[in-house]
Amino acid sequence: MKESLEIELKQARKKGAKPMMWISMVSMTMMFAGLTSAYVISSNREDWVSFELPQAFVISTLCIVLSSVTFFLAKKALQNNKKSLTSILLLLTLGLGLGFVIGQYQGFQSLQDMGLYFTGPKSAVSSSMLMVIVFAHVLHVAAGVVSLLVVIYNHFRGKYTAEEMLGLELGAIFWHFVDLLWIGLFCFFYFNT
Repeated sequence: MKESLEIELKQARKKGAKPMMWISMVSMTMMFAGLTSAYVISSNREDWVSFELPQAFVISTLCIVLSSVTFFLAKKALQNNKKSLTSILLLLTLGLGLGFVIGQYQGFQSLQDMGLYFTGPKSAVSSSMLMVIVFAHVLHVAAGVVSLLVVIYNHFRGKYTAEEMLGLELGAIFWHFVDLLWIGLFCFFYFNT
């Protein structure tokens, strides 16, 4: 009786995991829609300062796009029982994700070098809003990195197989979401700064 209850609970968790992930991603999308709407509305202010996006944001965009590709390939490799290739691809995904974060930091530094600050007497509304939105995204990427670390840890423990990879799938869904979100934000800023 106890074993059948445990099996039922495990199946119920599996069934509920992906829908809960999708609901949380819709919520995050709505948050960023609100932030970008505020950016557009604020761009009509008299004190609005236009600027070009730093090159570091372009490089970090390339890093996160490539990391999504490597995560996708890692999942495919695991489905084909190529565990060592999966390991390499997951570690490469982590490296590219960290490269994205470093690129974002360098982008913030470039904005400051241009004289655009987040706060203080030298700050501008445009740069402050850009930094708030980008920093909010970086926090989501940090959550993605933590989830990726958990996926890597569980992979090295042998938890995932071609038949049982729910944790890896959830990590991949979130990672791809963060990637698509950044691409959307990058395009938004590219055409609206």
